[in-house]
Amino acid sequence: MKVILSRKGFDSKAGGVPNPILPDGTLLSFPIPAKIDQLTYQDLQYEGVAYSDILTQLKPKDLKIRDWNCHLDPDIRPEAHLNLPQDWIAGFGQINQSQSYLRNQNVGIGDLFLFFGWFKQTEGNPCEGTLRYVKGAPDLHILYGYLQVGELISEQDMLQKKYQWHPHAHPERAKQKTNMLYLPTKELSFDNSRSGSGVFTFTEKRILTKEGCSKAIWNEVEALLPTNISKRVKNSAKKEGIYYAGQWQELVLKENEISENWAKSVFLT
Repeated sequence: MKVILSRKGFDSKAGGVPNPILPDGTLLSFPIPAKIDQLTYQDLQYEGVAYSDILTQLKPKDLKIRDWNCHLDPDIRPEAHLNLPQDWIAGFGQINQSQSYLRNQNVGIGDLFLFFGWFKQTEGNPCEGTLRYVKGAPDLHILYGYLQVGELISEQDMLQKKYQWHPHAHPERAKQKTNMLYLPTKELSFDNSRSGSGVFTFTEKRILTKEGCSKAIWNEVEALLPTNISKRVKNSAKKEGIYYAGQWQELVLKENEISENWAKSVFLT
């Protein structure tokens, strides 16, 4: 089982504000803005509150973002859909250089995506319109979701007929040779009590960021060291921790017990 770290959700360039750690421990990842996608932040909800309203409460620098279209990928939280598409199934899409990297690493059936993003603790109640970031709370990279690959779909006709709700079934993406949609297994191969895709709640062990450091400097976990990444990478941390510079989307860990045992530990509560 290969383990793939995949950076998703709002970041400093796309969205501009941290994804919220809600007071109940929910890690609510906001999909990034996207012009060609049809879904909007008003089409997504948490406990009956539209993402557009939650964004308003968190006061992004550009309030217009609440009215934009968005790229819901990975789509692993069915309850987020205000109107869940018929025959919906979770999925994650990739394309262009990022998909070429995954293909070159032979990512396929049985492999495990672990999604992480930029998060910050909040307080208040989104249902009452009082959600806000906790003053002085750290910015953190946190693992928030997963998908174990059960099927890969790249055929344009099949994507548009069976998975039309997913952004990688959009004609502009579906027609490209590198476009790929990853669908989940029914259940995890190493834990049949869990679905093949889903989201995590907040726990300390799911934090990647090293305490007291900026969000992109991670704990020195053996599985995440450069020697365990399946391509040549440099640890650019100046003093301590792990820092992989750049706007990369995925890192494939080496296929070994170190990677697998670390990934399995993320699921333990």
